[in-house]
Amino acid sequence: MTNSSFHPLRKILESRIAIIDGAMGTTIRTYGMKESDIRGERFQDSKKDLLNNGDLFSLTQPEMICDIHRRFLEAGADIIETNTFGATSISQSEFFVDDPREHGGRKDPAFYQKIIDDPFLGDLAWEINEKSTRQCREWADRVAFATGRQRFVAGAIGPLTVSLSNSPDADDPGFRVVTFDQVKTAYAQQIRALMAGGSDLLLVETIFDSLNAKAALVAIREVFDEEGKELPVMISAAVGRGGETMISAQTVEAFWNAMQHVRPLSIGLNCSLGPDLMYPFLSELSEKSDVAISCYPNAGLPNPLSPTGFDLEPEDMARYLGDFAKGGLINIAGGCCGNTPEHIAAIAKALEGQPPRSLEKAVSAEEAEVLSGESKA
Repeated sequence: MTNSSFHPLRKILESRIAIIDGAMGTTIRTYGMKESDIRGERFQDSKKDLLNNGDLFSLTQPEMICDIHRRFLEAGADIIETNTFGATSISQSEFFVDDPREHGGRKDPAFYQKIIDDPFLGDLAWEINEKSTRQCREWADRVAFATGRQRFVAGAIGPLTVSLSNSPDADDPGFRVVTFDQVKTAYAQQIRALMAGGSDLLLVETIFDSLNAKAALVAIREVFDEEGKELPVMISAAVGRGGETMISAQTVEAFWNAMQHVRPLSIGLNCSLGPDLMYPFLSELSEKSDVAISCYPNAGLPNPLSPTGFDLEPEDMARYLGDFAKGGLINIAGGCCGNTPEHIAAIAKALEGQPPRSLEKAVSAEEAEVLSGESKA
């Protein structure tokens, strides 16, 4: 999508393994926030519960969100993600719009067109994305200045609460609740706000449905063309125990084949599985791909009896990610659900001095692309 060879992060990936931050939601829970905390004065009259709408904390509890960014940066993160995983009008509608299914109706393209056209949801999505990015930007720059080491802000683009690839109606397999253009429009608004706030990168992550990801990537391309500015793009999928994306059921190789035309800065796997279960799929992706590889798995599988909701402790994650590095599989490493700043600190320490996966194949592919373009010209 954009030639990332000269981006400063690319230079880092050639020399060492970069660290990405951990789980915002997990870390928020350690602050003991209640429903009244996320509502504040602004949303005190909301009809639905908001506590699971973690992105909203960027507006109502910015001090906490900034403190979390600070802690991840001080733990060693080179890349911190904006608190915008669900910051689209489509995802925010789950918290602010009545569900028509509760009144005998259904969610369909007509319903989601109203969501796309709703000025409240559009303005809210923009505000969350822009303010969250500015919060990240401030702390990335502060810590970079204090340590003399550049830090990067990744605009986080989540998978949405709807799917383009399958029907929720077993009796109507051709039915889709939303259209490609509606998903693309929601993503485009998010992308513009992430760029306006000062993102260094865009991260399309936790991909369950590759068609949703395609809509995000088309939106990115269109926004880049309209703005006359491009950012490197990172792509990361969530896979099940068989190694397929959860909804579109693409194998790791098929997923790479569907995404490689974008020429992302990196492609990888996150969430869904613990690091032990993720290893063979990451190994396959590393073998097939000619760009940098990222990996930030969950801290094992869910465990409601654990303080973080997941089994693995910091030293466990450090050991597993260290094995990935020894296998020559990764250029970017971190943690998803269950990973606190303490987990990221342990991972960063374990990977210090470990060589990154070689990017020679990626350089060759980019050179070939440049030469191909020159010959056509």
